[in-house]
Amino acid sequence: MKSIHLPKRKNIYFTSDHHFGAPNPSASKPREERFVKWLDEIKEDASVIFILGDLFDFWFEYKHVIPKGFTRVLGKLAELTDSGIEIHFFVGNHDLWVNGYFEEELNIKVHHKPKHFQLNERLFFIGHGDGLGPHDKGYKRMKKVFVNPFFQWLFRWLHPDIGVRFAQYLSLKNKLISGDDDIKFLGEKKEWLVQYAQKKLEEKHIDYFVFGHRHLPLDIKLNPKSKYINLGDWITHFTYGVFDGGKLALKKFKS
Repeated sequence: MKSIHLPKRKNIYFTSDHHFGAPNPSASKPREERFVKWLDEIKEDASVIFILGDLFDFWFEYKHVIPKGFTRVLGKLAELTDSGIEIHFFVGNHDLWVNGYFEEELNIKVHHKPKHFQLNERLFFIGHGDGLGPHDKGYKRMKKVFVNPFFQWLFRWLHPDIGVRFAQYLSLKNKLISGDDDIKFLGEKKEWLVQYAQKKLEEKHIDYFVFGHRHLPLDIKLNPKSKYINLGDWITHFTYGVFDGGKLALKKFKS
């Protein structure tokens, strides 16, 4: 478990589910510009930034090739890490094929599974949220294929022009990949990430469970001392989380 002590007058920010590139580059560009503007605004008081997956609607790293586009976003993230801001990236179900580029070129710490963090005196459990809890058995089966090294090796043999276009099509059309069914609020007791968090609380106390994936900004009290926070998205909600050292709050970027 990693411990992070937040300096005075500094914040930790959380963001998720941007899906840049969808539904096409021209439609994605205004959202990318808005996200970069947000990064410019928070860089003055940001100590750490957590990106909780699905930054891109599709991402796959060939040995010598990465997907075209996203220059503004990638450049801004590199600028922030160069300035000393620590960035953690949790892979999502759309960009789980991160394999070295973020670490080597952007100096971003990449996590492939949910992880505990001690932030000041608060214990956080952080992850994208896909495949957790009693839900989505079809996707869980598909994910085993996606993360299998053999199938990744087979996909890598496709020419990038073919492989990327094919994967982008599936990302937009196939609900097993896109998770389009996961954007309706089910009610607190039926939310499967809430159920997952409640089960985890039987093992140990956690102050904040922070996830993405659901595309819904949610702030749900699990017990008097624990909360489940879902960060929403940067498609319709433009919401994010900010931790000031004591409390985690959901906010909306309006600019």
